[in-house]
Amino acid sequence: MKADQELIPIPSEETIVAVGVFDGVHLGHSGLIKQLTTLAHSHDMLSCVVTFSNHPRTVVTPGFELKYITDPKHRVALLKDAGADLVIPITFDHDLSLLSADQFVDLLQDKLRMKGLVMGQNFAMGHNREGDAETLKAIGLEKGFSVNVIDPIYNNGENISSTLIRESIADGMLSKALALLGRPFSIEGRVISGDSQGQILGFPTANLDIDTHLLIPPDGIYATIVTTRGRQYFAASYIGTKPTFNGSKHVIETFLIDFDENIYGSLISIDFIERIRGDESFYSSSELVAQMKIDVEYTLDILKLYTQKN
Repeated sequence: MKADQELIPIPSEETIVAVGVFDGVHLGHSGLIKQLTTLAHSHDMLSCVVTFSNHPRTVVTPGFELKYITDPKHRVALLKDAGADLVIPITFDHDLSLLSADQFVDLLQDKLRMKGLVMGQNFAMGHNREGDAETLKAIGLEKGFSVNVIDPIYNNGENISSTLIRESIADGMLSKALALLGRPFSIEGRVISGDSQGQILGFPTANLDIDTHLLIPPDGIYATIVTTRGRQYFAASYIGTKPTFNGSKHVIETFLIDFDENIYGSLISIDFIERIRGDESFYSSSELVAQMKIDVEYTLDILKLYTQKN
């Protein structure tokens, strides 16, 4: 087993392990990690999360593509914040896909000193997903490790899952995504030069260059909170092609309210709080500016209310 960047050091203590993609690190994942860590510490062991940087289906299912809620680096940070003692990111490749459940367990025991496995009800390990809960429990009896199956966590009667969150974001239902994630959906990108159209209109925007593998909400205007250089700012963010100016390139740009610093080249994070409206084409730039002023005022109202509640 090799991490994305370096060989994994053998842990100093025995571990209880959870394995999966953990895309989004949502409330269901956080609940699992809390139980994992509680169980590990009660036995004087370390809690260890193995996260696949890529989804296994992108390897085992030809043509399968996926837009991720979180990039691997952000995911590792969130897993650590959730309480995991160790987080091991690995790339799921063809060789790994051919391992049997028994062989995968051997790898975990050999490299991570695994003495226990914590898993969700739908988790399966090994070639063709042969290692379901009952199979793993049988292997555990033979090889000397425990298996704990964690109950799912529900929100309004729905099982919290990365798939449900992706669907919510793709539909522009950011408040639902927030409820499932336990935090706002966010994207991170580097600020790049744009066409300066916002500057001309009196609303200078920061244009983002982001990972094309990441999930992006539908086109429109959003009330957002931007973090840059360790500080947070209210912002109105735009996703679309600028139809008023006959644009063809898809852009993500954000207007930081009451902000006038130069942040070109900086990494910024955008928390999406609420979708205000869809993308529209206006007859003139003056009509667009009038609507942008309304959007900014509405954004301020939404974000002030959000911050009061949180």
